[in-house]
Formats: sequence, structure tokens, C-alpha cells
Amino acid sequence: MVFTHLELEFRYVGQKLRGFTCKLTRSTDGYLPESSAQITAQVLLPYLLAGLSMVATGMIMETVQHWEMFKEISEVFILVPALVGLKGNLEMTLASRLSTAANTGQLDNPKKRILIVSSNLALIQVQATVVGFLATLAAAVLGAISRNRVDLQQSAVLLASGVTTAFTAALTLGLVMVGVIIGSRKVGINPDNVATPIAASLGDLITLSLLAGIGRFFFQLKESWYVSVVTCAIFLLLIPIWLAISHRNPAIREVLRSVWHPVIAAMLISSAGGLILDKTVSHPQFDGMAVFTPIINGVGGNLVGIQASRISTYLHCVSLPGILPHSMKEHCPHPGRTFCSSGVNSTSARVLLLLVIPGHLLFLYTVYWLQGGHSTMTPAFICCYLFAALMQVLLLLYVADVLVRLIWRRGLDPDNFSIPYLTALGDLLGTSLLALTFTVT
Repeated sequence: MVFTHLELEFRYVGQKLRGFTCKLTRSTDGYLPESSAQITAQVLLPYLLAGLSMVATGMIMETVQHWEMFKEISEVFILVPALVGLKGNLEMTLASRLSTAANTGQLDNPKKRILIVSSNLALIQVQATVVGFLATLAAAVLGAISRNRVDLQQSAVLLASGVTTAFTAALTLGLVMVGVIIGSRKVGINPDNVATPIAASLGDLITLSLLAGIGRFFFQLKESWYVSVVTCAIFLLLIPIWLAISHRNPAIREVLRSVWHPVIAAMLISSAGGLILDKTVSHPQFDGMAVFTPIINGVGGNLVGIQASRISTYLHCVSLPGILPHSMKEHCPHPGRTFCSSGVNSTSARVLLLLVIPGHLLFLYTVYWLQGGHSTMTPAFICCYLFAALMQVLLLLYVADVLVRLIWRRGLDPDNFSIPYLTALGDLLGTSLLALTFTVT
């Protein structure tokens, strides 16, 4: 398949045409290539804004960890990565699906756009409610195992806080993603380059802020445990309504049947990272880890989300599910091919990898400045932190290349299956490598 792109520019003086420029681009790969400069120009600003938003998330985390609720119900720290990880399970997956729909012209028809948007928003409400409920149960069980006891009042507060936060964050971020993707399409920007960073940045900040505020509210009502139970029941009873709306779209009906495995598996992986955070955040040796955890996890998820979304869009443009194109015929590519070949996906992988060190240096300086010199950042810590961040993204980008190929070869849509695994793996890798960094420095 040959892709042909015609770009016309007309120059007017008053109402008279004085000239025009015609640019014709042909690609035998079936996909309009982007240069490193084009990718960087579109990715850089959302990436930096996302990173600064993650810095704000880290500062909030540093503050709320000293609240009475977080001290008394330490299971909240197990819940944080799973709920914040919903941006990868839900919002970034939504962004990837809608970006592919936009780039393939499916959102250009107003009636079809309404159907696609409404069914996708209803889908993430179902997913958010169910995954929020399961994530809270997992946090409560893991906390009970580590404590050797169960507190029903605290479990009720945790349950209501998790489900309410998941539902509200999913609705808010879903509406934002729809606006960003439709707006990007209208101004000629590739949604794959901007939607996932925005989902990543706003997802962390909004979710943690909501969890802190909502959790504090229910914690104050912990003696009236029935309020938490009734609130949770109301959100669960809304599930049939969202199912009815989402079933109007045949493609979403298929997603509803098949997407639970990656979403739930990703939630469990993120909960494992949360368990590490719960065991380290209150230890004096790991003082400051609460600030850096959202940053290193967010940047990793942000960058790998962009790459997975781009590879998925490429495959949708040049091939059919179950059939890998000739340029991606290797089932498990050599890392050199992932990062050093001339293909468009290799180009974007190099660009994203090169953004890691400069971005984290800016974010580290911002943390240092906001804390007024109270955070200890020795040269040894900075070097180990940057190495950990680089290794995290390097591993994630390679896994993304392998995983998307595997999913596509099995006839599945990478937009629905790859990003939950990748962002959850990013959370686990980031938290583990950050804990190791604090240990060795």
C-alpha cells in the first residue's frame, strides 16, 4: 500500500490569488513518515508540562503522607499506584483508541463521532468502577496480611475512597481526552504525540488530589461506616447503565469481552509496586521517596504510552490484525533494530529516549527549588537516579516493541491491550529502581 499526502498552500493579496505552493509526499510503507524534529516538536511541550504536573503530584504526595488518614490507614499507599495507574489502564488506553480513530478518519463523521465518544466514555466508567473496587480490595487484603489483622471501619473508608476516586477521575479525564484529541485533529497535530502525555500528567495529579480529598472526607465519617458502604453500592449499581450505553458500539462490545485480563493484571502489577512504596515511604532511609515516585513512574508511563500508541497506529495504517508488515516481520526484534534502525518507530524510540535525562534534570531542579533546599540531592543520588530513570525507559520502549507485535500477531488491538501492561510495568520498575537508588546512596 502506498500512502500519498498532498499539501497545498495558497497566498492571497486581498481577494486575489498571488501564488500557491504544492507539496506531494509519497510513502511506500503506507504511513506518512515523521522526522525526529517533527516528533520532538510535537512531543516536547506536552512531555515537559506532564513532567511538571508529576512534580506537583510528588509534592502533594509528600504533603498528604503526613495526614492522619495516611498514617492510620497505610493501605492507602498500596492503593495509590493502582489508582494512579488507571491513567494507563483507562485514560491512556482511551487516548490511544481515539487517536487511532482520529488518524484513520473515523471521527470526521459527526454521527459516528458521537457514537464512538459516548460508548468509549461509558466503557471507561465500567472499567473504572470495577477496577477501583478490585484495587481497593487488593490493597485491603495486602494490608491485612502485612498487619495480621482486619479493621472493618478502615476497610469501608478505603473502599468508598477508591471507588469514588476511580469513577470521578475517569469521567473528568475522559472528557478532557475527547476534547484534546478532537482539537488536535482539527489543528493538524498528531493526537498520538500529545494525548497520552496529557492523560499521564493530568491522570496523576487529578487522581492523587481526588484520593486525598475524598479519602479525608470519608475518614472523618469512619464511625458512620454505612455512609461509605452506601456510596460504594451506588456506584456499583450504575454499572448496568454504562453497559447499556457502551453496547451501542459493536467495537466496544468486543472490547468489553476481552479487555478485562490486561486491566486486572495491570492493577495487580501496580499493587505490587504499591506494596514496595508502603514498606519504604515511612522509613527514614527512604525520606523523600514519596516526592520522586510519581515523577519517575509518570515519565516512564508517559513515554512508553506515546511509543505504544504510535506503533499501534502504524500497524492499523499498514496492515491487518494478525499479519505483521514486512518491516516488522521479526517477532522478537534485536534491541539494535528497536533503537537504531531507520524505521519511523525506531526514530520515535530514539527521540523519546533522548528526552529522559534532560527532562528529569529539569524535574529534579524543580523539586529542589520548590522544597527550598530541604531535599537532599547529592551528586551520587542524582547520577544513580538518572541511570535508574534511563534504564526504566530503555526497558519499557523495548518491551513495548515486542509486546505490541505479539498482541497484533494474535489478532488483538494493541490500543486496548498494550498500554495497561506497559504503564503497570513502568510503575513496578520505577518504584523498585527508585528504592534501590535510595538504598545505595
